[in-house]
Amino acid sequence: MQHFGISGSFLICLGIFFFIEGCTSKDQSQNNTVAQDTSVINKINTVVGVAEIEPVDHILPLSSKIGGVVSKIYHDINDEVEEGTVILKLDNALEIAQLDQAVSKLSSQRAAIASSRANLHALQLKVQNNQDNFDHNKNLIVSGAITQQMYDDSKFDLESSQADVAGGLATLQEQEAKLSELEADVNYYQTLLDQKLVKAPAKGRILSMDIREGEYLSPTQTIGDFAPSGRLMAITEIDELFANKIRIGLPACIHPQGSLDTLATGSIFIMSPYLRKKTLFSDDPANMEDRRVREVRVLLDKKTNLLIGTRVDCTIVLDSTGR
Repeated sequence: MQHFGISGSFLICLGIFFFIEGCTSKDQSQNNTVAQDTSVINKINTVVGVAEIEPVDHILPLSSKIGGVVSKIYHDINDEVEEGTVILKLDNALEIAQLDQAVSKLSSQRAAIASSRANLHALQLKVQNNQDNFDHNKNLIVSGAITQQMYDDSKFDLESSQADVAGGLATLQEQEAKLSELEADVNYYQTLLDQKLVKAPAKGRILSMDIREGEYLSPTQTIGDFAPSGRLMAITEIDELFANKIRIGLPACIHPQGSLDTLATGSIFIMSPYLRKKTLFSDDPANMEDRRVREVRVLLDKKTNLLIGTRVDCTIVLDSTGR
């Protein structure tokens, strides 16, 4: 076994001392750097994020629930329309024929029901007449004014007419049930016909139209974009370093990218409750940056000349308290 002398032990202890001292100095330097960074962040009174202009109710896709050939386009890009306005129509000749047939059957059935009701009413009148005759004969047979045969005939007529009323009532109920089925058929074919129409989901403006007359439209295929009427907002993402300094109501200014010109002003009205990976304008799939961001939406104060989809800079003014 090897033994260290006094000089050897002294050198080892001295080496350990310098190692510990070096580590302590490095930790103190890192702590000082973090403190300096925190101090700098706390002194910042504005943050800037790249933003995109959108309607408050977002851009809505225009689509059809069913497929078909586009037969007519009534409105195109930049048209302002009311909610429910027909924007385009798919070929609907088959649905119109089916609906016409169902309506025709419905009309015939209603006529049949009216006839059955009239017949039932006549039978009910006959019952009432036979009832009066039977009641009269019942009094006469006691005094011997009529024969037993005449009494039995009046009773038979009454019972027969009562059976006819029961049969007429059953027929009427059956036809009324069939009427309900035919009404359901009409509603069904009317729904199919309505689905051949693409309507405006709200009052607003058509932003794009990506289909032409004569083209085939697949079910759920997006045919364009639609912007509901109303105020605009700027959607931006704020770096995690400043995420806790953002709050509802903070003022913001909208600038062209790389310029200090003010295009619009507004204030924060919605904030994401969590941090997530950057998504806004992260077009490069190879971007492996691991920064976290908080989505912030700024409601613009009034109508501006900003185009929907414009990419801008959004400057948010932080609290003077540094919150």
